Amino acid sequence: MLNLVLFGPPGAGKGTQAKLLAQKFNLKHVSTGELLRKEIAANTEIGIIAAQLIDKGEFAPDYIVIEMIKQVVTSNRSTVGFVFDGFPRNVDQAKKLDELLTENDSKVSVMLGLVVEKSQLVERLLKRGIESGRCDDMTAETIEHRIDIYDHVTAPIINYYEKQGKYHPISGMGTIEEIGEDLIEMVKKIK
Repeated sequence: MLNLVLFGPPGAGKGTQAKLLAQKFNLKHVSTGELLRKEIAANTEIGIIAAQLIDKGEFAPDYIVIEMIKQVVTSNRSTVGFVFDGFPRNVDQAKKLDELLTENDSKVSVMLGLVVEKSQLVERLLKRGIESGRCDDMTAETIEHRIDIYDHVTAPIINYYEKQGKYHPISGMGTIEEIGEDLIEMVKKIK
């Protein structure tokens, strides 16, 4: 089973690239953001909690995200693999993902880290906010807060996967096609 963790700060292009990788390698794309937005749209209990946090640029609690991921993995056991987009977001979640995949006789194959300059991230997210109406992309202040959370809470995952020899940084600067080609080449090397 091929399991990719696509990693990077908000605005790095994870969603766009995850869809391309899923299509190229016939993998199941798992976006925690999309899963949460569905819960919010359905006005579920999880959605209500998530909406309150996301509006402030905060992450949903681990127990909610992990349960959603568990449901996706266990209900898609026949897939050839997954592209995890937006998960894990901290070291505890990374450990839980390892446990979950081990229970399903699998493991994380590689963690691909998109590296993008901070000014580019803010520019991309403000543009996305205008185009999509996403409340967490509407103000520079909220975006800066999200990037700070990423730097302090999420970035330590790099060390977790480096110790396993699974972290591979990829430049997230350039065209969608150029970045996609670099990611595809890296996956082919480890496949």
